[in-house]
Amino acid sequence: MSTPLTLSDAARTFRKSPTPWMIGAMLVAATASRIALGNWQITDALVPLVMIAVFPFVEWTIHVVILHWKPRKIAGITIDSRLARSHREHHASPRTVPLIFIPWQTLLIVIPVLAAVALLAFPRIELALTFLTCISVIGLIYEWTHFLIHSDYKPKTALYKSVWRNHRNHHFKNEHYWFTVTTAGTADRVLGTYPAPKSVETSPTAKNLHGATSNL
Repeated sequence: MSTPLTLSDAARTFRKSPTPWMIGAMLVAATASRIALGNWQITDALVPLVMIAVFPFVEWTIHVVILHWKPRKIAGITIDSRLARSHREHHASPRTVPLIFIPWQTLLIVIPVLAAVALLAFPRIELALTFLTCISVIGLIYEWTHFLIHSDYKPKTALYKSVWRNHRNHHFKNEHYWFTVTTAGTADRVLGTYPAPKSVETSPTAKNLHGATSNL
């Protein structure tokens, strides 16, 4: 499947996926509710700051622990999530557009779970809605950035070029490094998965995570 060349083409293709619309719906609902309730406090400004600081590490953890999960049997039952299966397919075919996005079936579960957790975890409903608004924005940024990296759009800025290069290295150089997607290797630098590309061998399983195909 061909991928876009210009930002306009990329945006048109991006809009065809159900995932951005699902996250966008959560953003509209959370933002409208938050504005309607008012009662703004200093903690409403702190929540996005904390989330921006923490998200690269959350992203890294999800990528390593959930997306790169190796199927295993526990009590005779194979444990292998839809997200992990989809991500293996994504590595095998990184230019296939539908595989770039979070599976919409997963979001059907994740969105209500996030809403429930936010309402239970925060002391004020207004703060929970601030969190949901911020996580929706972050989710859209993640989906757009990841999609753009896998398109034919070429980097125009130094920052985006760094983000683009890191994720390309993850897919085509070695899948054991460069796990952040939306930042220029921030969590990777801290957590030791940001080597000099020339110091790392090209992995034979970068497109076949865990050698899964050969184990079938």
